[in-house]
Amino acid sequence: MRAATIAEAYFGRNASSREVVDDAAWTHFLDKVVTPAFPDGLTVLDAAGQWRGLDGRIARERSKVLVVALPGGTPADAVARLAPVRAAYTSRFNQESVMVTTRTTCVGF
Repeated sequence: MRAATIAEAYFGRNASSREVVDDAAWTHFLDKVVTPAFPDGLTVLDAAGQWRGLDGRIARERSKVLVVALPGGTPADAVARLAPVRAAYTSRFNQESVMVTTRTTCVGF
C-alpha cells in the first residue's frame, strides 16, 4: 500500500434543460480528452445528478463520474491534471461547471 490521491470529477450532460452530451459525444470526449490525460487508468460511472444552477433552479440530469487514482500524487496535482479536462468539457458542451472532489488515501495494486 502507498499514499495516493483519489480525484472524482462530476460531468453533467445537460445544457439549457436538454441533454447535449449523448453517449456517442461522451465516448468521443473520453477517448480524445480524458484518456490521454490519464493514460495509466481511470474509471467512469453513470450517475443521476441534481444541483442548483446559477439561475437558482434545481436541475436533474444524467451524469458521468470520473474517478482517478494518483499514487504519490497530492490533491493539488489532481486538480491541476483535471483542469484541462474540465476546461475542455465546459467549453465544448456549454456547461457551467464540472465539480471535482479529492481525498487522500492508500492504494495497492
